[in-house]
Amino acid sequence: MPSLRSRLRTLAVATFGRRALAAVLYGVIALPLALAGFLLTLVGLAFGGALSVTTLGLWLLAVTVRGALALGALQRGLARRLLGLEIEEPGAPGGSGLLGWRRGLLLDRAGWRAAGCALLTPFTAVFAYAAVVIGYVYGVLLTLHPLLKRWNYNTVHSADGSTHHVSLEFFGFQLDSWPRWLIPFAVGLLLLAVAPVLLRYALGPHRALLTVLLGPDAATRRIRTLEETRARAVDDAAATLRRIERDLHDGTQARLVSLAMQLTMIRELVTTEAAPDRVLAVVDTARGNATQAITDLRHLVKGIHPPVLDEGLHAALTTLAADSALPVTLTTDIATRPTPAVETIAYFCAAELLANATKHARATAAAVDVTARDGVLRLRVTDDGQGGARLGAGSGLTGLLARVRTVDGTLTCDSPRGGPTVVTVELPHL
Repeated sequence: MPSLRSRLRTLAVATFGRRALAAVLYGVIALPLALAGFLLTLVGLAFGGALSVTTLGLWLLAVTVRGALALGALQRGLARRLLGLEIEEPGAPGGSGLLGWRRGLLLDRAGWRAAGCALLTPFTAVFAYAAVVIGYVYGVLLTLHPLLKRWNYNTVHSADGSTHHVSLEFFGFQLDSWPRWLIPFAVGLLLLAVAPVLLRYALGPHRALLTVLLGPDAATRRIRTLEETRARAVDDAAATLRRIERDLHDGTQARLVSLAMQLTMIRELVTTEAAPDRVLAVVDTARGNATQAITDLRHLVKGIHPPVLDEGLHAALTTLAADSALPVTLTTDIATRPTPAVETIAYFCAAELLANATKHARATAAAVDVTARDGVLRLRVTDDGQGGARLGAGSGLTGLLARVRTVDGTLTCDSPRGGPTVVTVELPHL
Protein backbone atom coordinates (compact mmCIF):
# COMPACT_ATOMS: atom_id res chain seq x y z
CA MET A 1 0.00 0.00 0.00
CA PRO A 2 1.41 3.44 -0.86
CA SER A 3 2.21 5.61 2.12
CA LEU A 4 0.53 8.91 2.90
CA ARG A 5 3.68 10.77 1.90
CA SER A 6 3.79 9.11 -1.53
CA ARG A 7 0.12 9.88 -2.07
CA LEU A 8 0.65 13.52 -1.19
CA ARG A 9 3.64 13.65 -3.51
CA THR A 10 1.58 12.16 -6.34
CA LEU A 11 -1.20 14.66 -5.67
CA ALA A 12 1.26 17.55 -5.63
CA VAL A 13 2.79 16.47 -8.96
CA ALA A 14 -0.64 16.05 -10.54
CA THR A 15 -1.73 19.50 -9.33
CA PHE A 16 1.48 21.53 -9.61
CA GLY A 17 3.58 19.44 -11.99
CA ARG A 18 5.00 20.79 -15.21
CA ARG A 19 2.15 19.58 -17.40
CA ALA A 20 -0.49 20.78 -14.94
CA LEU A 21 1.02 24.25 -14.68
CA ALA A 22 1.35 24.42 -18.47
CA ALA A 23 -2.38 23.70 -18.75
CA VAL A 24 -3.06 26.38 -16.13
CA LEU A 25 -1.00 28.89 -18.09
CA TYR A 26 -2.91 28.01 -21.24
CA GLY A 27 -6.23 28.41 -19.42
CA VAL A 28 -5.18 31.88 -18.26
CA ILE A 29 -3.90 32.98 -21.70
CA ALA A 30 -6.60 31.45 -23.87
CA LEU A 31 -9.51 33.69 -22.82
CA PRO A 32 -7.82 37.12 -23.26
CA LEU A 33 -6.34 35.95 -26.57
CA ALA A 34 -9.73 34.67 -27.70
CA LEU A 35 -11.46 37.91 -26.70
CA ALA A 36 -8.92 40.02 -28.59
CA GLY A 37 -9.26 37.82 -31.68
CA PHE A 38 -13.06 37.89 -31.38
CA LEU A 39 -13.23 41.68 -31.30
CA LEU A 40 -10.75 42.24 -34.14
CA THR A 41 -12.36 39.60 -36.35
CA LEU A 42 -15.89 40.79 -35.63
CA VAL A 43 -15.02 44.41 -36.38
CA GLY A 44 -13.11 43.47 -39.53
CA LEU A 45 -15.89 41.26 -40.87
CA ALA A 46 -18.58 43.79 -39.99
CA PHE A 47 -16.89 46.75 -41.68
CA GLY A 48 -15.61 44.60 -44.55
CA GLY A 49 -19.08 43.18 -45.17
CA ALA A 50 -20.67 46.61 -45.04
CA LEU A 51 -18.12 47.95 -47.54
CA SER A 52 -17.91 44.78 -49.64
CA VAL A 53 -19.42 46.58 -52.64
CA THR A 54 -16.23 48.63 -52.76
CA THR A 55 -12.62 47.64 -53.23
CA LEU A 56 -11.81 48.81 -49.70
CA GLY A 57 -14.29 46.33 -48.25
CA LEU A 58 -12.73 43.41 -50.14
CA TRP A 59 -9.28 44.39 -48.93
CA LEU A 60 -10.57 44.69 -45.36
CA LEU A 61 -12.14 41.23 -45.57
CA ALA A 62 -8.91 39.78 -46.95
CA VAL A 63 -6.85 41.38 -44.19
CA THR A 64 -9.32 40.10 -41.58
CA VAL A 65 -9.09 36.56 -42.93
CA ARG A 66 -5.28 36.82 -42.95
CA GLY A 67 -5.36 37.99 -39.34
CA ALA A 68 -7.59 35.06 -38.42
CA LEU A 69 -5.07 32.69 -40.03
CA ALA A 70 -2.24 34.31 -38.03
CA LEU A 71 -4.30 34.02 -34.84
CA GLY A 72 -4.99 30.38 -35.66
CA ALA A 73 -1.27 29.71 -36.11
CA LEU A 74 -0.61 31.31 -32.71
CA GLN A 75 -3.33 29.20 -31.09
CA ARG A 76 -1.95 26.01 -32.68
CA GLY A 77 1.51 26.88 -31.36
CA LEU A 78 0.24 27.52 -27.84
CA ALA A 79 -1.83 24.33 -27.86
CA ARG A 80 1.19 22.34 -29.02
CA ARG A 81 3.62 23.83 -26.50
CA LEU A 82 1.35 23.95 -23.45
CA LEU A 83 -1.21 21.19 -24.03
CA GLY A 84 0.71 18.80 -26.26
CA LEU A 85 -2.12 19.07 -28.83
CA GLU A 86 -0.83 18.55 -32.36
CA ILE A 87 -3.00 20.23 -35.00
CA GLU A 88 -1.96 19.85 -38.61
CA GLU A 89 -1.55 23.09 -40.54
CA PRO A 90 -4.26 23.58 -43.17
CA GLY A 91 -1.88 25.01 -45.78
CA ALA A 92 -1.19 28.51 -47.05
CA PRO A 93 -3.62 30.18 -49.50
CA GLY A 94 -2.41 30.42 -53.09
CA GLY A 95 -2.12 33.42 -55.37
CA SER A 96 0.69 35.61 -56.67
CA GLY A 97 0.75 39.37 -56.60
CA LEU A 98 -1.49 41.62 -54.54
CA LEU A 99 -4.69 40.81 -56.40
CA GLY A 100 -3.88 37.09 -56.38
CA TRP A 101 -3.10 37.30 -52.66
CA ARG A 102 -6.47 38.96 -51.98
CA ARG A 103 -8.37 36.53 -54.17
CA GLY A 104 -6.63 33.56 -52.56
CA LEU A 105 -7.58 34.72 -49.08
CA LEU A 106 -11.19 35.45 -49.98
CA LEU A 107 -11.60 32.00 -51.53
CA ASP A 108 -9.58 30.10 -48.93
CA ARG A 109 -11.80 27.79 -46.90
CA ALA A 110 -9.14 27.41 -44.21
CA GLY A 111 -9.11 31.19 -43.73
CA TRP A 112 -12.85 31.41 -43.23
CA ARG A 113 -12.73 28.43 -40.89
CA ALA A 114 -10.06 30.28 -38.88
CA ALA A 115 -12.31 33.36 -38.81
CA GLY A 116 -15.16 31.22 -37.51
CA CYS A 117 -12.83 29.79 -34.88
CA ALA A 118 -11.86 33.31 -33.78
CA LEU A 119 -15.56 34.13 -33.28
CA LEU A 120 -16.29 30.97 -31.29
CA THR A 121 -13.21 30.47 -29.10
CA PRO A 122 -14.27 32.94 -26.36
CA PHE A 123 -17.29 30.74 -25.62
CA THR A 124 -15.09 27.67 -25.07
CA ALA A 125 -12.05 29.36 -23.51
CA VAL A 126 -14.20 30.79 -20.72
CA PHE A 127 -14.72 27.29 -19.30
CA ALA A 128 -10.98 26.76 -18.92
CA TYR A 129 -10.56 30.20 -17.34
CA ALA A 130 -13.36 29.48 -14.86
CA ALA A 131 -11.78 26.11 -14.02
CA VAL A 132 -8.44 27.81 -13.25
CA VAL A 133 -10.12 30.39 -11.02
CA ILE A 134 -12.27 27.88 -9.16
CA GLY A 135 -9.77 25.06 -8.88
CA TYR A 136 -6.47 26.86 -8.44
CA VAL A 137 -7.11 30.45 -7.34
CA TYR A 138 -9.83 29.67 -4.80
CA GLY A 139 -8.11 26.42 -3.88
CA VAL A 140 -4.89 28.24 -2.94
CA LEU A 141 -6.72 31.05 -1.14
CA LEU A 142 -8.84 28.70 0.95
CA THR A 143 -5.94 26.37 1.73
CA LEU A 144 -3.86 29.31 2.96
CA HIS A 145 -6.77 30.87 4.87
CA PRO A 146 -5.03 30.45 8.27
CA LEU A 147 -2.22 32.64 6.92
CA LEU A 148 -4.40 34.98 4.88
CA LYS A 149 -7.25 35.43 7.31
CA ARG A 150 -6.51 39.15 7.56
CA TRP A 151 -7.26 39.52 3.85
CA ASN A 152 -9.97 36.82 3.49
CA TYR A 153 -12.94 38.81 4.67
CA ASN A 154 -16.19 40.33 3.50
CA THR A 155 -16.87 44.07 3.60
CA VAL A 156 -20.21 44.89 5.27
CA HIS A 157 -21.91 48.29 4.96
CA SER A 158 -23.95 49.34 8.01
CA ALA A 159 -27.17 51.35 7.93
CA ASP A 160 -25.36 54.39 9.35
CA GLY A 161 -23.00 54.42 6.37
CA SER A 162 -20.03 52.91 8.17
CA THR A 163 -18.18 49.87 6.89
CA HIS A 164 -16.46 47.06 8.76
CA HIS A 165 -14.86 43.76 7.86
CA VAL A 166 -16.32 40.35 8.70
CA SER A 167 -14.34 37.15 8.47
CA LEU A 168 -15.40 34.41 6.09
CA GLU A 169 -18.62 32.72 7.08
CA PHE A 170 -19.81 29.13 6.65
CA PHE A 171 -23.52 28.52 7.37
CA GLY A 172 -23.55 31.55 9.65
CA PHE A 173 -20.33 30.68 11.50
CA GLN A 174 -17.42 33.07 11.14
CA LEU A 175 -14.20 31.24 10.32
CA ASP A 176 -12.04 33.33 12.61
CA SER A 177 -10.88 30.76 15.16
CA TRP A 178 -8.54 27.78 15.09
CA PRO A 179 -11.00 24.85 14.83
CA ARG A 180 -13.08 26.59 12.17
CA TRP A 181 -10.04 27.28 9.99
CA LEU A 182 -10.08 23.60 9.10
CA ILE A 183 -13.23 24.10 7.00
CA PRO A 184 -11.72 26.42 4.33
CA PHE A 185 -8.44 24.52 4.58
CA ALA A 186 -10.17 21.21 3.75
CA VAL A 187 -12.27 22.80 1.00
CA GLY A 188 -9.14 24.33 -0.50
CA LEU A 189 -7.32 21.00 -0.50
CA LEU A 190 -10.32 19.38 -2.16
CA LEU A 191 -10.41 22.05 -4.87
CA LEU A 192 -6.68 21.66 -5.54
CA ALA A 193 -7.07 17.88 -5.71
CA VAL A 194 -9.81 18.05 -8.35
CA ALA A 195 -8.38 21.10 -10.16
CA PRO A 196 -6.40 19.14 -12.83
CA VAL A 197 -9.39 16.94 -13.66
CA LEU A 198 -11.71 19.95 -13.70
CA LEU A 199 -9.37 21.85 -16.00
CA ARG A 200 -8.93 18.87 -18.33
CA TYR A 201 -12.65 18.50 -18.82
CA ALA A 202 -13.10 22.26 -19.14
CA LEU A 203 -10.51 22.34 -21.91
CA GLY A 204 -12.29 19.56 -23.83
CA PRO A 205 -14.65 21.77 -25.88
CA HIS A 206 -11.85 24.25 -26.61
CA ARG A 207 -9.49 21.53 -27.81
CA ALA A 208 -12.21 20.03 -30.00
CA LEU A 209 -13.03 23.42 -31.53
CA LEU A 210 -9.39 24.16 -32.35
CA THR A 211 -8.88 20.70 -33.84
CA VAL A 212 -11.97 20.94 -36.07
CA LEU A 213 -11.60 24.51 -37.30
CA LEU A 214 -7.85 25.17 -37.31
CA GLY A 215 -6.78 21.91 -38.94
CA PRO A 216 -7.39 20.87 -42.54
CA ASP A 217 -10.92 19.82 -43.43
CA ALA A 218 -11.78 16.32 -44.62
CA ALA A 219 -11.42 17.19 -48.31
CA THR A 220 -8.00 18.79 -47.84
CA ARG A 221 -6.79 15.91 -45.68
CA ARG A 222 -8.02 13.46 -48.30
CA ILE A 223 -6.19 15.30 -51.08
CA ARG A 224 -2.98 15.33 -49.04
CA THR A 225 -3.30 11.63 -48.34
CA LEU A 226 -3.78 10.88 -52.02
CA GLU A 227 -0.80 13.04 -52.97
CA GLU A 228 1.43 11.34 -50.40
CA THR A 229 0.16 7.91 -51.44
CA ARG A 230 0.79 8.63 -55.10
CA ALA A 231 4.30 9.88 -54.39
CA ARG A 232 5.08 6.82 -52.28
CA ALA A 233 3.63 4.50 -54.90
CA VAL A 234 5.81 6.10 -57.58
CA ASP A 235 8.88 5.86 -55.35
CA ASP A 236 8.08 2.25 -54.49
CA ALA A 237 7.65 1.35 -58.16
CA ALA A 238 10.95 3.04 -59.03
CA ALA A 239 12.74 1.23 -56.21
CA THR A 240 11.25 -2.08 -57.33
CA LEU A 241 12.42 -1.52 -60.90
CA ARG A 242 15.91 -0.64 -59.70
CA ARG A 243 15.99 -3.78 -57.54
CA ILE A 244 14.87 -5.97 -60.43
CA GLU A 245 17.44 -4.41 -62.72
CA ARG A 246 20.21 -4.86 -60.14
CA ASP A 247 19.23 -8.47 -59.43
CA LEU A 248 19.08 -9.30 -63.12
CA HIS A 249 22.40 -7.59 -63.85
CA ASP A 250 24.37 -8.87 -60.88
CA GLY A 251 22.85 -12.33 -60.61
CA THR A 252 20.93 -13.86 -63.47
CA GLN A 253 22.69 -12.01 -66.28
CA ALA A 254 26.12 -12.91 -64.94
CA ARG A 255 25.15 -16.58 -64.67
CA LEU A 256 23.73 -16.63 -68.21
CA VAL A 257 26.91 -15.03 -69.56
CA SER A 258 28.94 -17.68 -67.74
CA LEU A 259 26.63 -20.37 -69.16
CA ALA A 260 27.18 -19.09 -72.69
CA MET A 261 30.97 -19.14 -72.19
CA GLN A 262 30.82 -22.67 -70.83
CA LEU A 263 28.71 -23.84 -73.77
CA THR A 264 31.38 -22.36 -76.05
CA MET A 265 34.04 -24.25 -74.11
CA ILE A 266 32.02 -27.47 -74.45
CA ARG A 267 31.80 -26.96 -78.24
CA GLU A 268 35.55 -26.42 -78.46
CA LEU A 269 36.27 -29.45 -76.29
CA VAL A 270 33.97 -31.64 -78.38
CA THR A 271 35.49 -30.30 -81.59
CA THR A 272 39.03 -31.04 -80.43
CA GLU A 273 37.94 -34.43 -79.13
CA ALA A 274 38.99 -33.65 -75.58
CA ALA A 275 38.84 -36.20 -72.81
CA PRO A 276 35.30 -37.05 -71.70
CA ASP A 277 36.11 -36.14 -68.08
CA ARG A 278 36.96 -32.57 -69.07
CA VAL A 279 33.79 -32.24 -71.15
CA LEU A 280 31.60 -33.64 -68.34
CA ALA A 281 33.17 -31.28 -65.80
CA VAL A 282 32.33 -28.25 -67.94
CA VAL A 283 28.82 -29.64 -68.59
CA ASP A 284 28.23 -30.05 -64.83
CA THR A 285 29.37 -26.48 -64.23
CA ALA A 286 27.10 -25.20 -67.00
CA ARG A 287 24.17 -27.17 -65.64
CA GLY A 288 24.78 -25.75 -62.15
CA ASN A 289 24.81 -22.20 -63.51
CA ALA A 290 21.61 -22.86 -65.46
CA THR A 291 19.91 -24.30 -62.38
CA GLN A 292 21.00 -21.35 -60.25
CA ALA A 293 19.83 -18.87 -62.89
CA ILE A 294 16.40 -20.54 -62.90
CA THR A 295 16.31 -20.34 -59.08
CA ASP A 296 17.25 -16.65 -59.15
CA LEU A 297 14.51 -15.95 -61.67
CA ARG A 298 11.98 -17.77 -59.51
CA HIS A 299 12.96 -15.74 -56.45
CA LEU A 300 12.77 -12.56 -58.52
CA VAL A 301 9.32 -13.38 -59.83
CA LYS A 302 8.16 -14.41 -56.35
CA GLY A 303 9.24 -10.99 -55.02
CA ILE A 304 7.03 -9.32 -57.63
CA HIS A 305 4.00 -11.63 -57.48
CA PRO A 306 4.13 -14.95 -55.64
CA PRO A 307 2.85 -17.65 -58.03
CA VAL A 308 1.00 -19.35 -55.16
CA LEU A 309 -1.34 -16.33 -55.07
CA ASP A 310 -2.83 -17.57 -58.32
CA GLU A 311 -4.54 -20.24 -56.21
CA GLY A 312 -6.01 -17.67 -53.83
CA LEU A 313 -5.05 -15.83 -50.66
CA HIS A 314 -5.90 -18.75 -48.39
CA ALA A 315 -3.52 -21.10 -50.23
CA ALA A 316 -0.78 -18.44 -50.27
CA LEU A 317 -1.07 -17.76 -46.55
CA THR A 318 -1.18 -21.48 -45.80
CA THR A 319 2.13 -21.91 -47.61
CA LEU A 320 3.55 -18.84 -45.86
CA ALA A 321 2.52 -20.15 -42.43
CA ALA A 322 4.00 -23.58 -43.19
CA ASP A 323 7.34 -22.02 -44.23
CA SER A 324 7.51 -19.69 -41.21
CA ALA A 325 10.09 -20.30 -38.49
CA LEU A 326 7.33 -19.76 -35.89
CA PRO A 327 4.29 -21.92 -35.19
CA VAL A 328 1.53 -19.96 -36.96
CA THR A 329 -2.20 -20.41 -36.41
CA LEU A 330 -4.06 -19.40 -39.57
CA THR A 331 -7.76 -18.54 -39.65
CA THR A 332 -9.44 -17.33 -42.84
CA ASP A 333 -13.00 -16.35 -43.65
CA ILE A 334 -13.00 -14.99 -47.20
CA ALA A 335 -16.54 -14.78 -48.53
CA THR A 336 -15.58 -13.03 -51.78
CA ARG A 337 -12.16 -13.20 -53.38
CA PRO A 338 -10.32 -9.86 -53.30
CA THR A 339 -8.71 -8.26 -56.32
CA PRO A 340 -5.18 -9.43 -57.25
CA ALA A 341 -3.67 -6.13 -56.05
CA VAL A 342 -5.30 -6.42 -52.62
CA GLU A 343 -4.31 -10.09 -52.33
CA THR A 344 -0.69 -9.22 -53.12
CA ILE A 345 -0.58 -6.43 -50.53
CA ALA A 346 -2.19 -8.64 -47.88
CA TYR A 347 0.28 -11.45 -48.60
CA PHE A 348 3.35 -9.24 -48.37
CA CYS A 349 2.03 -7.58 -45.20
CA ALA A 350 1.57 -10.99 -43.57
CA ALA A 351 5.02 -12.09 -44.71
CA GLU A 352 6.69 -8.94 -43.38
CA LEU A 353 4.85 -9.07 -40.04
CA LEU A 354 5.73 -12.72 -39.49
CA ALA A 355 9.35 -11.96 -40.36
CA ASN A 356 9.35 -9.09 -37.84
CA ALA A 357 7.87 -11.37 -35.18
CA THR A 358 10.70 -13.83 -35.79
CA LYS A 359 13.63 -11.41 -36.07
CA HIS A 360 12.77 -8.54 -33.75
CA ALA A 361 9.94 -9.46 -31.39
CA ARG A 362 11.51 -12.74 -30.19
CA ALA A 363 8.09 -14.35 -30.40
CA THR A 364 7.45 -18.03 -29.86
CA ALA A 365 4.10 -18.19 -31.67
CA ALA A 366 1.96 -16.11 -34.00
CA ALA A 367 -1.58 -16.04 -35.33
CA VAL A 368 -2.91 -14.77 -38.64
CA ASP A 369 -6.61 -14.01 -38.94
CA VAL A 370 -8.10 -12.93 -42.30
CA THR A 371 -11.69 -11.96 -43.05
CA ALA A 372 -13.11 -10.52 -46.27
CA ARG A 373 -16.65 -9.27 -45.89
CA ASP A 374 -18.70 -6.19 -46.71
CA GLY A 375 -16.06 -4.91 -49.12
CA VAL A 376 -13.24 -4.89 -46.55
CA LEU A 377 -10.40 -7.36 -46.19
CA ARG A 378 -9.13 -7.37 -42.62
CA LEU A 379 -5.77 -8.97 -41.84
CA ARG A 380 -4.76 -9.31 -38.18
CA VAL A 381 -1.35 -10.66 -37.20
CA THR A 382 -0.72 -11.35 -33.50
CA ASP A 383 2.50 -12.50 -31.85
CA ASP A 384 3.48 -13.15 -28.23
CA GLY A 385 6.80 -11.29 -28.48
CA GLN A 386 8.30 -8.54 -26.38
CA GLY A 387 6.19 -5.75 -27.90
CA GLY A 388 7.28 -2.15 -28.24
CA ALA A 389 6.68 -1.94 -32.01
CA ARG A 390 5.37 1.36 -33.29
CA LEU A 391 4.75 3.20 -36.51
CA GLY A 392 7.32 5.72 -37.66
CA ALA A 393 11.00 6.14 -36.83
CA GLY A 394 11.98 4.32 -40.01
CA SER A 395 10.52 0.98 -38.91
CA GLY A 396 9.31 -1.68 -41.30
CA LEU A 397 5.75 -0.85 -40.30
CA THR A 398 6.14 2.53 -41.99
CA GLY A 399 6.89 0.81 -45.28
CA LEU A 400 3.87 -1.44 -44.84
CA LEU A 401 1.69 1.57 -44.11
CA ALA A 402 2.89 3.21 -47.33
CA ARG A 403 2.10 0.04 -49.28
CA VAL A 404 -1.35 -0.25 -47.67
CA ARG A 405 -2.24 3.38 -48.35
CA THR A 406 -1.71 2.91 -52.08
CA VAL A 407 -5.13 1.22 -52.16
CA ASP A 408 -6.67 3.51 -49.52
CA GLY A 409 -6.16 1.01 -46.70
CA THR A 410 -5.29 1.48 -43.05
CA LEU A 411 -2.78 -0.09 -40.67
CA THR A 412 -2.91 0.06 -36.88
CA CYS A 413 -0.47 -1.32 -34.35
CA ASP A 414 -1.16 -2.18 -30.70
CA SER A 415 2.13 -3.24 -29.12
CA PRO A 416 2.60 -2.46 -25.41
CA ARG A 417 5.90 -3.21 -23.73
CA GLY A 418 6.00 -6.89 -22.90
CA GLY A 419 3.56 -7.74 -25.68
CA PRO A 420 1.52 -9.03 -27.26
CA THR A 421 1.73 -7.20 -30.58
CA VAL A 422 -1.41 -6.94 -32.71
CA VAL A 423 -1.17 -5.36 -36.16
CA THR A 424 -4.40 -4.89 -38.10
CA VAL A 425 -4.51 -4.13 -41.81
CA GLU A 426 -7.77 -3.16 -43.49
CA LEU A 427 -7.98 -3.08 -47.28
CA PRO A 428 -10.98 -2.27 -49.47
CA HIS A 429 -11.45 -4.93 -52.12
CA LEU A 430 -14.62 -3.96 -53.95
